Amino acid sequence: MKANFLLLSLSSVILFSSTAIAEQQSAFSQLASLSSTDTTPLPRIKFIPPTQRLDPVSTPSDNASKFAGVVSLGQEMSVLENQIKTLMTRYKSLTPGMFFLDLQTGNYLNINGEKIFPAASTIKYPILIALFEEVDAGRIELDEKLIMQRRHLAGGSGNMRFRRVGTQFSLLETATLMMTISDNTATNMVIDRLGGIAKLNQRFRAWGLEQTIMQKHLGDFGGTNKTSAKDLVRLSALLTSRKLLSDTSRSQVLDIMYRCQNRGLLPSGLGKGANIAHKTGTLRFVLGDAGIIQTPSGRKYFAGILVRRPHHSRQAREFIRQVSQLVYNYLDQPQLTSLPLESQN
Repeated sequence: MKANFLLLSLSSVILFSSTAIAEQQSAFSQLASLSSTDTTPLPRIKFIPPTQRLDPVSTPSDNASKFAGVVSLGQEMSVLENQIKTLMTRYKSLTPGMFFLDLQTGNYLNINGEKIFPAASTIKYPILIALFEEVDAGRIELDEKLIMQRRHLAGGSGNMRFRRVGTQFSLLETATLMMTISDNTATNMVIDRLGGIAKLNQRFRAWGLEQTIMQKHLGDFGGTNKTSAKDLVRLSALLTSRKLLSDTSRSQVLDIMYRCQNRGLLPSGLGKGANIAHKTGTLRFVLGDAGIIQTPSGRKYFAGILVRRPHHSRQAREFIRQVSQLVYNYLDQPQLTSLPLESQN
């Protein structure tokens, strides 16, 4: 009898399971039928755009027809390009990369502008911008004190390394020495205050600087820190258009850069009365300069040039001077057309 009871129970379980499976299959069939026949549209999902950031510098959102999302590009300056390429034939030992952009017309010159070069001290330009971004965010005060520590000391340009370890400097003084006399020790102090190299590289990428990367502190005599002429000009465009900094910080940055003491590169090719806010870079095998130039007539253009050279070759300096002169003379004359710019300053 016990055996009959077990047999009856097993039969009930099988029957129940079969019924459940059949019902489940029937439910799936009905769902599939509804999916294939019901054409009632689903409610449209409303897209809520994100809140605009203070630093809306993202390459994907940039208009493809605008440089850095700021300047409507015009035409390539072919006449000027031919002049400079002719000049390049006289300096066959040099490898240049350059990018110039006229803010009034959007016309530009691009000769190896995306080519990657050792940044030398031009890397201090984006570091300065990063510093003032932090000032605008309220995370850093320009009058705060930095303590020069032994790990900050660096050879090459600058004189802070000759001061006693433990000496205090204001952040503004340190940043100014970094730019005006290209002090490497000051630069290392600023890098540390900004959280280190990795954080700076993240910021550079956020700005859309595609060829700019830091790999070590200053002085980087092996040239491991990299940039391009076009990246440096992009930085100038972003700075001038207020995409990165407040008006107050932008004015302070330009004031510091106007006081750059190395006048032997781009400034040496400019006409009388022209102004330039810039940052140079010098290594035994590379020279560079980048900045914002304004002619006496008020015309403004961005410049970036990097030149790889044989060991300490003086030809690179002369080449940059002549390129600067050619560009200045070309742009400091009446133009027939101009493009309206949304963010001229």
